[in-house]
Amino acid sequence: MAGPQELNDTLLRSLPETGPVVMVNLVRLREQVAEGWGSGWEAYLSYSRAAMPLIKACGGTVLWAGKPEGVAFGVPDANRWDYVVLVQYPSRAAFLGMMGSAAYARANEFREAGVDEHVILAATETYSKLKQI
Repeated sequence: MAGPQELNDTLLRSLPETGPVVMVNLVRLREQVAEGWGSGWEAYLSYSRAAMPLIKACGGTVLWAGKPEGVAFGVPDANRWDYVVLVQYPSRAAFLGMMGSAAYARANEFREAGVDEHVILAATETYSKLKQI
């Protein structure tokens, strides 16, 4: 089964594998979704419950998740996000393997129902205070 339509796997496959990668998820939720799904937040929580075992199975972990309070710097209307999640994977290949799996395709139905827009930025570490703690 194919992963999400917007997945830029060509770019990810073209980058060198240098170790762990953090996927910065910016999520904008729908107010309501189709009948039976509830709110966008409820559908996204169902997605999270289904995706978490898949993330762990490929060696990934959620580093941080939270709800943005507002745009402190930048254009407010262009940067309204309802949820931010930082997920670390051992490699881009691990992320792509999970995203292309049949199990992820089933979980992704909840995400697609609840999310109005979802941007994922692949980032490699240049500094982390977490290693110093």
